[in-house]
Amino acid sequence: MGVDGAVDADTAFLADHLEAALRAEHRPVLRAGFSGFWRPRSVRLEHGRDDPDAFYEAWWDVSGLWREVLDPLGRDADRTWVPSLHDPVTDRASRAPREAVPPSAVLLLTGPFLLRPELRWGFDAVVHLSTSPAAIRRRVAPEDVERVLGGWGRYLDEDEPLVAATAVLRCEDPRHPAELLD
Repeated sequence: MGVDGAVDADTAFLADHLEAALRAEHRPVLRAGFSGFWRPRSVRLEHGRDDPDAFYEAWWDVSGLWREVLDPLGRDADRTWVPSLHDPVTDRASRAPREAVPPSAVLLLTGPFLLRPELRWGFDAVVHLSTSPAAIRRRVAPEDVERVLGGWGRYLDEDEPLVAATAVLRCEDPRHPAELLD
């Protein structure tokens, strides 16, 4: 399951609540986030820190995410996964150990751009957080706002996550989301 949103803290907040609900139903939960699958800083920031197109196109290690998370969790046999490949603080490999996937485990992957064409079929369900540009400006660090808004706007225009998502929540404040109905 994916939690797709422009603001990392919002996706993590919702995933925390989903995790609590799943654990209350005695389901094992696996967690992974966008920053654990960033490419190295030298690749991410090749066109500058603020480039929204690079944020959209070049920050994710999509093939690593498929290889270490989505493909292994989709198999019936030999299900092991790696929860991260990159440590965003040190800008080095995370060296996260390969872990066994418990039976009936649910993955909660959080971050932006989860409904891009190369990722969307890797999930059974994706909750998309629809957040206004004004709320994004309030909830993202000032030095990140233009990159996030630009990349997120491109994502909304090109990939139509509002159409592709399993559920869409209006998320001006993550403590009070509202479901958007067709």
